[in-house]
Amino acid sequence: MLTDALSPLRIFARSFLLLVLAVLGTPPTILCINRFGASIRVGRQSLEEFMMKWWCGSVCRLIGVRVTLKGKVEAPPVLVVANHISWLDILVLHSQAVMGFVSKAEIARWPVVGFLARISRVVFHERGSHDSASNVAEAMTQSLKQDRRVAIFPEGGIHPGDEVKVFHARLFKAAVDVPCPVQPVMIRYQDKGARVPEMRFGRESFLINFFRILGRPTSECEVHFLAPLDARDRPRRELANAAQAVVAEAYEEVR
Repeated sequence: MLTDALSPLRIFARSFLLLVLAVLGTPPTILCINRFGASIRVGRQSLEEFMMKWWCGSVCRLIGVRVTLKGKVEAPPVLVVANHISWLDILVLHSQAVMGFVSKAEIARWPVVGFLARISRVVFHERGSHDSASNVAEAMTQSLKQDRRVAIFPEGGIHPGDEVKVFHARLFKAAVDVPCPVQPVMIRYQDKGARVPEMRFGRESFLINFFRILGRPTSECEVHFLAPLDARDRPRRELANAAQAVVAEAYEEVR
């Protein structure tokens, strides 16, 4: 869990700062995540979106992840599809644009991330349940019809290996049915231009992974919003393959 001699100091300092954020920053954020917050404008965005982005960006910085944005975030309604490396991916994407996620049901029980998921309209999916998948697809379609962003990790989970995995096509159906654009997003954790495989959430508990990341030196997370794909009259498998191809190409690109 300790990466170097400074790991204990980083864990202590970052844990303290996260506690300060939890006490001082979380209550006002919660108060703004509602219809009232959505009705107040802060520049070109709502107060709800501003506070959610601020909170998630703050958590990333305090954990030791510096997020850099490439590309342009598509206006809603849009289905965002991203590769999946870490539980941090949700925070990283929320720090750039508020979106409703489809995520595995066990995340609801995780500290910090589970809390964020519950207040930000995440749709939880029980893996292997046909009824759950049908309900998720319907919820996604309704959210997109209400001019919202919906985000999925179509690899179906975090898998071993440092490459972009196959994108499953089932949940792309919501974008075809609405119809709305599909925006592929590439997420890559790196240090001095080299990818950091240690950021991948592997076969360990959430708490062990959380404190291991807290003890690491600061990493950069590049989040690249790629050109949207037109979903009108396109088979969902074709859409999934096209999205996977552009995300994989961006992920392997040498900086």
